[in-house]
Amino acid sequence: MEINSFLSRHLGPKAEETAKMLKIIGVSSLDELIDQTIPSKIRLKQPLSIGEAMSEHAYLNHIKALAQKNKIFKTYIGMGYYNTITPAVILRNILENPGWYTSYTPYQAEISQGRLEALLIYQTMISDMTKLPLANASLLDEATSAAEAMIMFFNTRSRDMQKNGANQFFVSENVFPQTLTVMQTRAKALNIQIIVGKHEEFNFTDKVFGAFLQYPDQWGEVKDYSKFVAKAKANGSFILVASDLMALALLTPPGEWGADCVVGSSQRFGLPMGFGGPTTGFFACKEDFKRQMPGRIIGITIDAQGKKAYRMALQTREQHIKREKATSNICTASALMAIMSGMYAAYHGQKGIANIAMRINRITAVLNQEIQKLGYKQFNTYFFDTLCIQSPVKTDVIRKIAEDNQINFRYICDECIGISIDETTTLNDANNILKVLAQAAGKTFTPIACSGNCKTLDFPAALKRTSPYLTQNIFNSYHSETEMMRYLKKLEVKDLSLNRAMIPLGSCTMKLNAAAEMLPISWPEFGAIHPFVPSNQAEGYLEMIHNLEKDLANITGFAGISLQPQSGASGEHTGLIVIRNYFIDKGETHRNVCLIPSSAHGTNPASAAMAGMKIIVIKATDSGEIDIDDLKAKAEENKNNLACLMITYPSTHGVFEEEILHIIDIIHANGGLVYMDGANMNAQVGLTSPGHMGADVCHLNLHKTFAMPHGGGGPGVGPIGVSQKMLDFLPSHPIVNVGGNKGDAVSAAPYGYSLLLPITYGYIKMLGTQGLTDATKYAILNANYMMTRLKNTYKILYTGSKGRVAHEMILDCNSFSLSAQVGDLAKRLMDYGFHAPTVAFPVHGTLMVEPTESEPLSEMDRLCDALIQIRKEVAQIETGEADKDNNPIKNAPHTMDVVCADHWNRPYSRHQAAFPLPHDDKYWPTVSKVDDAYGDRNLVCLFQD
Repeated sequence: MEINSFLSRHLGPKAEETAKMLKIIGVSSLDELIDQTIPSKIRLKQPLSIGEAMSEHAYLNHIKALAQKNKIFKTYIGMGYYNTITPAVILRNILENPGWYTSYTPYQAEISQGRLEALLIYQTMISDMTKLPLANASLLDEATSAAEAMIMFFNTRSRDMQKNGANQFFVSENVFPQTLTVMQTRAKALNIQIIVGKHEEFNFTDKVFGAFLQYPDQWGEVKDYSKFVAKAKANGSFILVASDLMALALLTPPGEWGADCVVGSSQRFGLPMGFGGPTTGFFACKEDFKRQMPGRIIGITIDAQGKKAYRMALQTREQHIKREKATSNICTASALMAIMSGMYAAYHGQKGIANIAMRINRITAVLNQEIQKLGYKQFNTYFFDTLCIQSPVKTDVIRKIAEDNQINFRYICDECIGISIDETTTLNDANNILKVLAQAAGKTFTPIACSGNCKTLDFPAALKRTSPYLTQNIFNSYHSETEMMRYLKKLEVKDLSLNRAMIPLGSCTMKLNAAAEMLPISWPEFGAIHPFVPSNQAEGYLEMIHNLEKDLANITGFAGISLQPQSGASGEHTGLIVIRNYFIDKGETHRNVCLIPSSAHGTNPASAAMAGMKIIVIKATDSGEIDIDDLKAKAEENKNNLACLMITYPSTHGVFEEEILHIIDIIHANGGLVYMDGANMNAQVGLTSPGHMGADVCHLNLHKTFAMPHGGGGPGVGPIGVSQKMLDFLPSHPIVNVGGNKGDAVSAAPYGYSLLLPITYGYIKMLGTQGLTDATKYAILNANYMMTRLKNTYKILYTGSKGRVAHEMILDCNSFSLSAQVGDLAKRLMDYGFHAPTVAFPVHGTLMVEPTESEPLSEMDRLCDALIQIRKEVAQIETGEADKDNNPIKNAPHTMDVVCADHWNRPYSRHQAAFPLPHDDKYWPTVSKVDDAYGDRNLVCLFQD
């Protein structure tokens, strides 16, 4: 292996360590181990066609050349995407900082206090701006957030409305078109009828359970909706509003004029456009919906010492618990971007946000006055940042002149354009806009000089905000870079991320997020591109996207790929929508039965429920595999209505099922399709593939297998691959021509979270054909090495026919559950400096461990040593040597405050509490075990001074 190859930097074990590990496992070579692990009948006969690996240096030159093909124009398209200024202190210390972007979703609250606090800041900001009491910790984008709110309303209809079969939802014709199409996709699957029309003319009936308005609307107009809202309330219908966070600094927040839920995007708060994202979908609602609200909610509780602590609240709402009864399939959201937006608000504070908003509105108001002097008509009486303009000439004339001056407007029709101003717009930019419009109209251009005389628009009382916002100390304390830098570092070091230790979460694939992969996402050539620019301004993006789709198709064995889904759960839902549309197109609308193994991740049944499918659970055998007899019986019993089987491979039990080809044949023989969940693709790449095995659809988690970071709970990307016959049903888009001609839109942007794609593109290009295959082999090697080390201490719940696991294993802790609960073992691992493996999934009372290929032997040994030592501590409880209620496991984790306190009354030493094994980089949790029940009984989800 070349010392300067990316592969040598990506893989954990060195050559001599690999030999040692193979010897311990009991095989003579890595290939022998793979042969014992993966059934020969599903192995690829030919290598992948990715090509030779690039070095890091060569890749960075390559991606820079692609970036330079993108053209950064001054863009005033708007439509939910705006130029922003990301404060450098936030860019450097969050987006470019592995301490933030390599962390996992904060299920283990005690080692996640930093990002939990940061997400609480975000929630508080959203609640303040919208004037609704409850906000979640982020969704995916504005369009999917609106769809989630519609479904939430549908599931919380009054009893009378349910009896009446109320299934109609009004949507104003003035919402963003990308939002409308995503809502239509989601509504169709659940038999919700969307009625699009003019809100002024709409009459409510007992069939209408809710209505959706945009504020300001897609043309930029700010309207007084009070009469419409009064009619809705009189009818018992819910009100959903999509709004602009920055506009709400000046406009009356929807929570004050009757909205039950407000959604939107926080992209304006410091996030780059990134050709469509990642952004953050915000979601705020009344407390009435707290148990139906989608996404994660951060709340305040206390720890075992009575100290304030943060945690994820009301977790029983989540899809992995509710499964087929879920009302949302949201799993990964966009935590990292939410944190950036929250810190943008904290850095600027109320005065700063108000000044930015007023400056945007002032420039818009000046333009409104000046364009009318040039013979243009402006339709909006009241506006924040967007003008809807009728031109005295054809818009093609304007477009030619504008693009010659590197300016983009929104071209609405032959006569109308839209211009949206943002925080980057200067007076000089405004003059350049006027210069273009003057030239198009054949008028003389006279520059404007706004020397203190420019004013914001004078909004009427009903539209003008008077309520305070962002008054908490957190928004008024960190306005210098020094203060903000130190605050961010204070939060960062509270958390345990991949830059500190291994995160061995099974089914989560917490592998290296290499710096060379991450660098391009900070470049303006990728960040400053609007998703709706002409294609000749995004040639670098489109070339990269085409190459990435080709590579992913090759890796999965499929005919086509869509990059539009913005998370794994979104990918699952998208794949199922593709299957439903395929059968609908064939005239087989009755095919709606989805078979799902009992071991499946909770998003599988939740996604199937959101796709309008009837879910039937398939049993597992004692050995952890699908019960073939049960599968065959249920497939045959439902053959007339069978849509698909959802199956994860390798299984969530951590093994390659020998009968996978037979399983696929059973489904196909009964008229169904096979959806393969790609959550465990890290054990397939280069060795087998879903397409090769005969699956029809799969989704991938680019934030697992393909090296995107988890970001503390997102963002991620969940593309889908499909077979040839499914290509026509790949996701489409209302503005940009993508996907199949019979597909439905599933996110606001045509290519989803495009700014993240260079990460996976770099991972694939720097590994190449051989490197991708070797990475899979080492993921399997590392898992089997750890299994071998641990099997005499813990029962390995499932193995393949030859005693091997795939890329992860399940440690059974049920035999000693009377002495120590598996959740307590997870807390004790924190004292050893580790994030716990996956707890109690997919089997109760177990730990699921996945080391990935990136972990060095020393770190795997350190984790094995910790788990073995913890088992010895359990044994001391079992024998009575340690008190069953007052022991290092029960009291874990041990904070510095507890260990260093003057008083110590525990029957074990401080040293055993905090330093159970030697380690030269002691990690200290900042809170003791959090009290989950207290936090749910006393729900507080806003920042407290």
